[in-house]
Amino acid sequence: MSASAAPQPTRAAIVTAARGWIGTPYRHQASLRGAGCDCLGLLRGLWRELIGPEPAALGPYSPAWAEIGGGDPLIEAARRHLAPRADGSIAPGAVLLFRWRPGLPAKHCGIATAPDRMIHAHDGAAVAEVAIVPQWRRRLAATFDFPGMVD
Repeated sequence: MSASAAPQPTRAAIVTAARGWIGTPYRHQASLRGAGCDCLGLLRGLWRELIGPEPAALGPYSPAWAEIGGGDPLIEAARRHLAPRADGSIAPGAVLLFRWRPGLPAKHCGIATAPDRMIHAHDGAAVAEVAIVPQWRRRLAATFDFPGMVD
């Protein structure tokens, strides 16, 4: 299914779907609600729920995937499959990409539920909704919307 023929998710539908993943245990490379996911798996699972089949096959990846091979693969993939938010703002349903330090590739993602909250999966914890505190804001590398987003 091409992105242009994909269903048009609303911000409210994305937030509702993301909240359905809360409590899913962290599992590296997984993307199954209730069974396990990592941050990218959360995004992949939401894509399948809201848009349809994933736009590209994703092979196995190591915990150090972003540092291997150079470039900024998460942001590059987001540019291919998502719509950049021109103003970089945080709106409900937006995909948030983070880098741990300046100069490093983006390596973490979450879904905004409000301008100051997000849902994400991180190693050692279940999917949770958390505040976007100053430490997160400093690490924000880019914001995107799902294709065909309807407000």
